[in-house]
Amino acid sequence: MATKSVTQPALTVSTLDFMRDLAQNNNRDWFQANRKRYDAAKTEFTAFVGQVLENVAAFEALPNTDPKDCIFRINRDVRFSKDKAPYKQNLAAAIGPGGRHSGRIDYYFHIQPGDESFVGAGMWQPTPGNLAKFRQEIDYNAESLTDIIEAPDFRVYFPEMAGQSTKTAPKGYTADHPHIDLLRRKELFFMHHYTDKDVLKPNFSDELTKGCQLIKPYCDYLNYLFYEEKEEAVTL
Repeated sequence: MATKSVTQPALTVSTLDFMRDLAQNNNRDWFQANRKRYDAAKTEFTAFVGQVLENVAAFEALPNTDPKDCIFRINRDVRFSKDKAPYKQNLAAAIGPGGRHSGRIDYYFHIQPGDESFVGAGMWQPTPGNLAKFRQEIDYNAESLTDIIEAPDFRVYFPEMAGQSTKTAPKGYTADHPHIDLLRRKELFFMHHYTDKDVLKPNFSDELTKGCQLIKPYCDYLNYLFYEEKEEAVTL
């Protein structure tokens, strides 16, 4: 007996067109006049995020996590910004336990016309304490990280390191350290960009999930380093 193919939630031209038009008309009057278009785009994106959640749950524990927990508001916080445009130019979500407020390193992706869509993850704006932990781990055992980010499949999908670095060796480390490039990192994250053509493919949720699965070892590395309770050595 033949099995029926299951159609996965997908993103459509109408959603990209709305986001493209919003970028050209980023004001409240236009947004309110086009509210139905936004509602349709949000509904479509929510279904898409639900599919990604279902896919990622096959290799990541995501208890009590719904799409609404993962999706960021389209409204911008303009209180401390010179740019007073009220709306973001992307639809974005973070996949982690409990959603975007997981408090851990999770998978972030956003959809933005003009071939600006991407999936990414990593160390971004870390606390001073977490940055110190990262550098200490690099100093003691850099291979635990380099084995992850230099793996062939990882490098093909995420070929470039992103984030800020110091201009000189950080305090406590010498300029001739064999892993000085990693030690100079103030941030270290990776992104894979998608074209608008990629985003509109029926199986795009599978492709995005592939990116999450490839970067999972790096997320696990950082989450263990920053957030996991370490067992204290017991002396008898």
